[in-house]
Amino acid sequence: MRVRLAVLAVGTLLAAATAPLAHADAGNGLSVSAYGTVDTDGTVTVSGTYRCLDDTAGPVFVGSTLVQGDRSAGIGGTRAVCDGLVRAWTNSAVVKEPVYRAGPARVRATMMQLIPSGPLGLPLPGFLAAEDVDVTLR
Repeated sequence: MRVRLAVLAVGTLLAAATAPLAHADAGNGLSVSAYGTVDTDGTVTVSGTYRCLDDTAGPVFVGSTLVQGDRSAGIGGTRAVCDGLVRAWTNSAVVKEPVYRAGPARVRATMMQLIPSGPLGLPLPGFLAAEDVDVTLR
Protein backbone atom coordinates (compact mmCIF):
# COMPACT_ATOMS: atom_id res chain seq x y z
CA MET A 1 0.00 0.00 0.00
CA ARG A 2 2.85 2.41 0.81
CA VAL A 3 4.45 1.77 -2.56
CA ARG A 4 1.14 2.42 -4.33
CA LEU A 5 0.66 5.71 -2.46
CA ALA A 6 4.24 6.73 -3.24
CA VAL A 7 3.71 5.93 -6.90
CA LEU A 8 0.47 7.90 -7.03
CA ALA A 9 2.05 10.88 -5.28
CA VAL A 10 5.14 10.86 -7.48
CA GLY A 11 3.04 10.27 -10.59
CA THR A 12 0.71 13.13 -9.69
CA LEU A 13 3.48 15.58 -8.90
CA LEU A 14 6.07 14.64 -11.47
CA ALA A 15 4.22 12.91 -14.32
CA ALA A 16 4.73 13.60 -18.02
CA ALA A 17 3.42 11.63 -21.34
CA THR A 18 3.35 11.18 -25.65
CA ALA A 19 2.36 9.10 -28.74
CA PRO A 20 4.84 6.67 -30.30
CA LEU A 21 7.08 4.85 -27.85
CA ALA A 22 9.54 7.57 -26.82
CA HIS A 23 12.93 6.68 -25.41
CA ALA A 24 14.30 8.35 -22.29
CA ASP A 25 17.28 6.02 -22.07
CA ALA A 26 18.42 2.92 -23.93
CA GLY A 27 15.65 0.35 -24.11
CA ASN A 28 13.04 2.19 -22.04
CA GLY A 29 10.08 3.90 -23.67
CA LEU A 30 6.58 5.17 -23.00
CA SER A 31 3.57 6.26 -25.05
CA VAL A 32 0.08 7.60 -24.37
CA SER A 33 -3.02 6.72 -26.41
CA ALA A 34 -4.69 9.61 -28.24
CA TYR A 35 -8.04 8.87 -26.55
CA GLY A 36 -9.18 8.41 -22.98
CA THR A 37 -12.61 7.92 -21.44
CA VAL A 38 -14.65 9.71 -18.85
CA ASP A 39 -17.78 7.99 -17.48
CA THR A 40 -20.85 9.60 -15.93
CA ASP A 41 -19.73 8.47 -12.45
CA GLY A 42 -16.46 10.43 -12.84
CA THR A 43 -14.25 7.44 -13.71
CA VAL A 44 -11.41 8.54 -15.98
CA THR A 45 -9.29 6.02 -17.88
CA VAL A 46 -6.09 6.73 -19.81
CA SER A 47 -3.74 4.23 -21.43
CA GLY A 48 -0.74 3.66 -23.65
CA THR A 49 2.27 1.39 -24.03
CA TYR A 50 5.66 1.05 -22.37
CA ARG A 51 8.85 -0.92 -22.62
CA CYS A 52 11.50 -1.38 -19.95
CA LEU A 53 14.41 -3.75 -19.71
CA ASP A 54 15.47 -4.10 -16.09
CA ASP A 55 13.63 -3.93 -12.77
CA THR A 56 16.30 -5.63 -10.63
CA ALA A 57 17.13 -2.35 -8.82
CA GLY A 58 13.50 -1.94 -7.72
CA PRO A 59 9.89 -2.01 -8.95
CA VAL A 60 8.94 0.08 -12.00
CA PHE A 61 5.61 1.91 -12.32
CA VAL A 62 3.76 3.95 -14.95
CA GLY A 63 1.93 6.89 -13.36
CA SER A 64 -0.32 9.42 -15.08
CA THR A 65 -1.85 12.83 -14.51
CA LEU A 66 -4.78 14.25 -16.46
CA VAL A 67 -5.00 18.00 -17.12
CA GLN A 68 -8.08 19.71 -18.55
CA GLY A 69 -8.35 23.47 -18.36
CA ASP A 70 -7.13 24.46 -14.89
CA ARG A 71 -7.96 21.02 -13.43
CA SER A 72 -5.33 18.38 -12.74
CA ALA A 73 -5.56 14.98 -11.02
CA GLY A 74 -3.46 11.85 -10.69
CA ILE A 75 -5.00 8.93 -12.57
CA GLY A 76 -3.63 5.78 -10.97
CA GLY A 77 -0.43 3.83 -11.37
CA THR A 78 0.44 0.54 -13.06
CA ARG A 79 3.23 -1.85 -12.05
CA ALA A 80 5.43 -2.48 -15.08
CA VAL A 81 6.84 -5.81 -16.24
CA CYS A 82 10.39 -5.12 -17.44
CA ASP A 83 11.18 -7.86 -19.94
CA GLY A 84 12.00 -5.80 -23.04
CA LEU A 85 8.57 -6.34 -24.62
CA VAL A 86 6.19 -3.53 -25.53
CA ARG A 87 3.29 -3.83 -23.10
CA ALA A 88 0.03 -1.96 -22.53
CA TRP A 89 -0.72 0.14 -19.45
CA THR A 90 -4.11 1.44 -18.31
CA ASN A 91 -4.76 3.73 -15.37
CA SER A 92 -8.20 4.63 -13.98
CA ALA A 93 -9.50 6.74 -11.13
CA VAL A 94 -12.81 8.19 -9.99
CA VAL A 95 -12.41 11.97 -10.10
CA LYS A 96 -15.38 13.88 -8.63
CA GLU A 97 -13.67 17.21 -8.05
CA PRO A 98 -12.69 18.54 -10.44
CA VAL A 99 -15.12 16.86 -12.82
CA TYR A 100 -13.66 16.03 -16.23
CA ARG A 101 -15.71 16.24 -19.41
CA ALA A 102 -15.49 14.76 -22.89
CA GLY A 103 -13.21 16.83 -25.12
CA PRO A 104 -9.58 17.93 -25.29
CA ALA A 105 -7.23 17.22 -22.37
CA ARG A 106 -3.58 16.48 -21.70
CA VAL A 107 -2.00 13.36 -20.18
CA ARG A 108 1.37 13.44 -18.46
CA ALA A 109 2.78 9.97 -17.92
CA THR A 110 5.99 8.90 -16.25
CA MET A 111 7.70 5.54 -16.00
CA MET A 112 9.79 5.46 -12.86
CA GLN A 113 11.66 2.97 -10.75
CA LEU A 114 11.71 2.93 -6.95
CA ILE A 115 15.37 2.60 -5.99
CA PRO A 116 16.36 1.84 -2.38
CA SER A 117 18.28 4.77 -0.89
CA GLY A 118 19.87 2.81 1.95
CA PRO A 119 19.12 0.23 4.63
CA LEU A 120 16.60 2.42 6.48
CA GLY A 121 15.77 5.09 3.89
CA LEU A 122 12.71 5.51 1.73
CA PRO A 123 12.99 4.43 -1.89
CA LEU A 124 13.76 7.26 -4.30
CA PRO A 125 12.25 7.57 -7.79
CA GLY A 126 14.51 7.01 -10.78
CA PHE A 127 12.82 8.34 -13.90
CA LEU A 128 13.08 6.09 -16.95
CA ALA A 129 10.76 7.80 -19.47
CA ALA A 130 8.22 10.62 -19.61
CA GLU A 131 5.60 11.78 -22.09
CA ASP A 132 3.24 14.77 -22.24
CA VAL A 133 0.46 14.34 -24.83
CA ASP A 134 -2.72 16.04 -25.98
CA VAL A 135 -5.61 13.56 -25.88
CA THR A 136 -9.35 13.52 -26.43
CA LEU A 137 -11.66 12.26 -23.68
CA ARG A 138 -14.75 10.45 -24.93
